[in-house]
Order: sequence, then C-alpha cells, then structure tokens
Amino acid sequence: MNGAFNGVINLDVRDSVPDWEPFLPPRAREGAPNVLYVVWDDTGIATWDTFGGLVQTPNMTRLANQGLRFSNWHTTALCSPTRSSLLTGRNAHSNGMACIVEGANGFPGLSAVIPPENGTLAEILVEQGYSTLCIGKWHLTPETESSMASSRRTWPTSRGFERFYGFLGGETNQWFPDLTYDQHFIDQPYTPEQGYHLSKDLADRAIEFIRDIRHVDPDKPWFCYFAPGANHAPHHAPQEWIDKYRGVFDMGYERYREIVLERMKEHGIVPAGTELSPINPWPAGDVIAPGDQVKPWGSLTEDERRLFCRMAEVFAGFCAYTDHQIGRLLDYLEESGQLDNTIVVVVSDNGASGEGSPDGSVNENKFFNGWPEDPAENLAKLERLGGPDTYNHYPTGWAWAFNTPYKMFKRYTLEGGIADPLIISWPARMRHVGGQVRDQYHHAIDIVPTVLDLLGVDPPRQIKGHTQSPMHGTSMVYSFDAPQAPSRRTTQYYAMLGTRALYHDGWKVVARHGALSGKGDFMADAWELYHVDEDRAETRDLAAEHPDKVRQLVGIWFAEAGANGVFPLDDRTSREQLAIERPLPAKPREVYVYYPGTSDVPEGVAVNIRNRSFSIKAELDADSPDGVIFAQGSRFGGHTLFVKDGALRYCYNFLGADEQTFVSDRPLPVGSLVVGVEFAKEGEQPEGVARGRLRLFAGDQVVAEGVMRTQPGKFALAGEGLCVGRDSADPVSGDYTAPFPFTGGTIKKVTVNVSGEHYVDHDLEGLAMLARD
Repeated sequence: MNGAFNGVINLDVRDSVPDWEPFLPPRAREGAPNVLYVVWDDTGIATWDTFGGLVQTPNMTRLANQGLRFSNWHTTALCSPTRSSLLTGRNAHSNGMACIVEGANGFPGLSAVIPPENGTLAEILVEQGYSTLCIGKWHLTPETESSMASSRRTWPTSRGFERFYGFLGGETNQWFPDLTYDQHFIDQPYTPEQGYHLSKDLADRAIEFIRDIRHVDPDKPWFCYFAPGANHAPHHAPQEWIDKYRGVFDMGYERYREIVLERMKEHGIVPAGTELSPINPWPAGDVIAPGDQVKPWGSLTEDERRLFCRMAEVFAGFCAYTDHQIGRLLDYLEESGQLDNTIVVVVSDNGASGEGSPDGSVNENKFFNGWPEDPAENLAKLERLGGPDTYNHYPTGWAWAFNTPYKMFKRYTLEGGIADPLIISWPARMRHVGGQVRDQYHHAIDIVPTVLDLLGVDPPRQIKGHTQSPMHGTSMVYSFDAPQAPSRRTTQYYAMLGTRALYHDGWKVVARHGALSGKGDFMADAWELYHVDEDRAETRDLAAEHPDKVRQLVGIWFAEAGANGVFPLDDRTSREQLAIERPLPAKPREVYVYYPGTSDVPEGVAVNIRNRSFSIKAELDADSPDGVIFAQGSRFGGHTLFVKDGALRYCYNFLGADEQTFVSDRPLPVGSLVVGVEFAKEGEQPEGVARGRLRLFAGDQVVAEGVMRTQPGKFALAGEGLCVGRDSADPVSGDYTAPFPFTGGTIKKVTVNVSGEHYVDHDLEGLAMLARD
C-alpha cells in the first residue's frame, strides 16, 4: 500500500469511513513534463545536416532549434551496452552489457542481464505516476530469453515499461520485421506492397499509444522510449526517398570528409583547429581485421564507385525517411499541445557501422558468418538496393566518412565509435538557448541523471525491494545556461570487443588493439596518448613524449575496469562469439519436434543444424497439398521444405547467394505419408562450411538428391524464426511469396533430427512416430 490506512473500520460498513489513498496508483505532480527518448542506431555524428553532415534531417534540426546540441558526448561503441546505460545511468559492464546480448558469456560484466539493483528510468518513472511506453528496438534481452517459452524478466514489460511494440533483437528487416507486441510475437499488420515500412509503423504505434493515454487521462505524463531500426542495417527505404539523394555522394567518402569537416566547424561541432584523421590508422592483419580496412577512393574502379555511391544514397534515404516519420510524431505532439512540455532526448547508440566490409554488402549476414563479399553480386543488385531483395550495408569507407573527423567506426573505442550526436530539447524550459551547442565532455551514463534532475525526481533507494546501486552518471543540466562551464565528467573508461580507452581531464589513452581481431595477448598492446582537448580527432600520438602520463592513465583504466566488472576481455571474432554454446531454455537434444499453428521459434533456441548432418521429416495427410511445410530464415539465408505445383521441394539458401533447390522428380502422393530431407555431412570446405549429400524423400522413395553446402553461421542475427505450415515473413525461396500457407492437407508435426543417424526406412519410422503419439 502507498502509506498507512487512515479510515475507520467498524463491524458495519455504514459505520465505517473509507480511505482510498493507500490503494491508488502513484500520481505525478501537476504539470510534470513528458519524456521522449529518440534512440537512433549506428548514426555517426557527421551524418545529419543538424551537425554538419549532408543528410537532411529537418526534424532533428527542429528539435535542436528548441534545445541544445552536444558536440562532445560519448557512447560505449556498441548498441546494447549504450542502451543499457541510457536507461540505467550506470556503466555498461555494471549492467552486464560488455557486448551486444548475442555475445553474452557467463561472467558478471558479460552476462547480458541488467541486474535489478540497476533500475531503469521506466521503473523509476512508473512509480512517479508516469505511463511508460517502449517502441522499436530493445536489444536488452539475451537471445536465449527471446522466445515464448522464456522468462520475461528482461523484456521491456518487466523492466518498467507498461507497453511494448517493436523487436527484441539487434536488427530486423525493415520490410518484413520481427515484431513483438507486449509479451507475444505477431505478424506485421500489412505488406510492403500495401505501403508497409517499419519506421512508419513505429511512428503510427507511438501516436496510438500516447493517444490511448490522453483519451482517458489528459493530464497524465508519459515516458516514451522510441527506438527506430534506422540507421542499422539493413538500409531499407521507399524508392522515392532513396532517389532524393541521387548524385549527392558522387564526390566519394574522402572528399565528403573534407566538405563536412568545414561544415562542422561552421556549426561549432568541432573546434576550429580540428584536423581530419588519416585513412586506415592501424595496419590490417597485425592490429585489425582486413574487413575493417577502408579502400582509398582513388583506388576504386568506376563500377565500385557507382555501387558505393548508391549504397550511401540508400542509407541517406533511409535516414531521411525515418526523420520524416519522427516528424509525424512531433507534429502530433505539437498539434495536441504536448510538445512544449515534453523533454526530448535524441541520441545515437554508437558511431556509424563498419559491418559492411570494404566492399559493401547486399547481405549483411555475410559479416556475421565471416563470409567474403562478392563484388560482382553486389554490383548486379545495384538498382535493387534498399528494397526487399537486399539486406544491404554500405562499405567501411562511408562509416569512416559519417564519423568525420574521427578514426574508425562502431565497435572501436577511438572517437569514431564513441563520439556521437546528442540533442536535448524542452521548449518550455530551453527555448532561450535554442540552437546552441555545448562542448562539455559527457557520456551515455549522464542521460538518466539529467532527466531526473529536470523532473525534480531523486533516484530511489529501492525498486521492488531491490536496494539500488549508485548511478555512475552526472547531470548535464549545469551546462544548459553555462556554455563555458568546465566539464563535470572528468574520467570515463571504455572497453569494447578487445578495444580499450580512457578519458581523463582532457587526455585520452587508447590501446592499439582491433575489435573482434581474435588477437588476444592484451598485455602486449601499445597504448597511444592524445590530448583530446586540443586534438579532438586523435591525430597526434604523444605517448613517446609523455610516458608518465601514459602509465598514469593506463593505471586509472585498470582501476576503473576492475571496479566496473570489465574482465575478462574478449576480442574473439564475430563468428566465434555468435557460435558460443550458451545455456538454452531446455537441455540440448538430438530430436526436435515442431507443430503448425504456433509462434515462430527464434533461431537462438531452435534446432541448430550448422555444420552437421541432419534430417527433417514431416508427417502429412495430403489431398492436393500446396504451400510451406517448414521454413527457417529468409532469402538472405535459410532453408525451407514446401510443395508447389504438386512437387515436393527443398531449398537451402546459402547467404542469399546460392539457392540450392531440390525438386521431386514425380508428383507427391496423396494420403498419409512422411516427407522430408536428409543431409549427410562428408567434410568441410572451407572450415565451418559443411559439404555433403542431400536426399529429398517422399514416403520410402528418394525423389531428388545432390551435393549441398550449409552456412558456417546463423541464418540471421535476429528474427526470421522457425515456423511450420507457413513462411512468416521474408520468403526463403524465390519460388514462392510468403506466407505461402500449407493447404490441401494437414501437417501433423515436423521432426528435425541432428543425431547423425542416417535414413533407412521413412515409412516405417513415420508409423513408429505416429504410434508413439
């Protein structure tokens, strides 16, 4: 109860006096402002025209003109860790978020589980009488807890948010998203052909949710965490938005940096004396992986330049389109009289992304499979970039450019990975400073203390019985009316995927170690030293001149790392990290059984057929069957068993580049029968890619066979789960259009066997399975 009962209780209610107060929900103070987080993904500080870039974002500028731009604000270099800090005010490792949740490991700082003593802003504000809404990307739930069978302890609705609409994972197809509504998975409400795009859907849902509140209680404040998929890959946008940028990036990424640096100086985003950092500051092979290199623009062929420019145009169209959708939300707030009293915090979770490799990608999943790009394939899909046929990502050169003037990009603790845009707007409180820039050094952990300071809310000592840990952040409100005030954040450590750095009193040390390099041997790393107060872009390494300063700052880094649970350090490659066997909701087994009419099973908790022999057997009652029996993944990587034109078919789509399709040489029999495939692994070529023989069978007859290879890694980083009786989103095979539901018969169940046992007599085996039921 909220306080003691002060009524009177007698035998007869007529003689009693009620007291409602202890039983009422918390009520916010009169006039309390709303809070809107807008959390962009993978957006470098040199992207938006608001900060000097060439991508037009009039709605970000609109907010900046009603508040402040912060030019020296920092993140963790990766999305899940930064998002945990944005919501808790604590350092990422203290939140268990050393990495993205897909990289979780069994150590306190790497667990991907935010402990209850690190309460979220939503958990605080819901007890202050706020409605709390989470819309868009979450990425704070371990992959093994993102299923219908899992605990909801780390879902938004268990961490203070009363409503959720979005996707749990790190990324999703913008045309065919992986959607969750509150605590269950749903299909998208309409198709791309009907005008669907995730950015539009999320803006619609945010407006709907806020209207739901206003209809009932117009005075109740709300906290909305709005996190679109933009600008994370895949870069998807309507064609007309892409075409707005045709030719804008033809100068190339090196010239872009020169142009934008001057614009950033004019905006006051970087000091006047700031210089451009060099291309490829660290050597490939020794310090960083070759995939993190940038090809000099002058070394590119004409075809490569055409492709790379188009990839930048698609990205810009995606960004501008999402800005437009956010503008629709802002328009609603303004028209309904809410914007003036809404604190809006706009951030990016890290710098621009280098996951596209030096050549760019039409299927970003290749990066997570450690598979090389095929420039010819990329060029062939140039005019389809941004549409449903591609899962595209620009090359590393554009990541470097969109982080102008800094080195490198996302994943690195150099400034290119961590120096990101921040806007804070509250027209009722900040109109007099609208459009100005603040250059104090700050970090993602400082946002929650800033919001609480503006709201006049003290951090609670307990949340749901859990004593709260101290927040690591400090309020930035002191800087609002004091542009020259010294920074109150004097020290900040960084550690991400093997890269390490420390900021302290205007100086910064950086370990020369590449992200995901697999190098190890951390104590052998050299440390670089920069006086970032004077050299914002880290262009002059002063380590040789100030060895005592290096030793001092490295010592502070180790102290901060120890205090925040940073160890052990992990720089293993993406394929190694994603392939770690993590605890599953159920014990590993050799036989998995799936039924139709159920939710998709996320890949992280589904049967794992990577690099092994397997069989898939479906029990059918067939009359005139047609449609999908089993599907997992998408056109960018996956496999599916289906019937079309009376023929049984199996397609294993290898990273979107090779649809290995096996088609029955005879019509599918009618009646009760078992159909399926058996893959017998014969070897690996290259390592991790199983090669062997695939047999397609119907009843006791082998109806097609041939050689096949399987992907070394996952079908998708997130989403595109396993389903029976339909293909729930993006189709695996080009031979059908999703969902292509199974008709003309009944699917009883589908059994996937990964024990390595070979097919002998499927009819008898099917009868035995039926008998066991």
